[in-house]
Amino acid sequence: MKYHVEYSQVAIRDLDRVWNEVFEASKDYEITQKYLDDLMDKVEAKADHPKSGAPLYYQDLFTGYYFVVFKAYLAFYRMDGDKMLVDRVLFAASDYMRYLHLGTDK
Repeated sequence: MKYHVEYSQVAIRDLDRVWNEVFEASKDYEITQKYLDDLMDKVEAKADHPKSGAPLYYQDLFTGYYFVVFKAYLAFYRMDGDKMLVDRVLFAASDYMRYLHLGTDK
């Protein structure tokens, strides 16, 4: 079964931020667009087998999130019925647990 991939509004804003960061570094529209396309292709490749993403644990408990690593970014998603819901796309070196509201800062 292939899952339908949906991006949250926050994830879409995250992708806009990624686009801006990559463009700022590269100053090249083609490089920037290829980077975003490759990132989204890597996420959407999980639609056939979403549990093949890396499971995210917090304090030894599964959070319900899986993630995909793409270069300097992590895309966090969860499953809901036949949907693969991408909630966030975050810089890997960030405090992503805080941004996912899984840590003590709920």
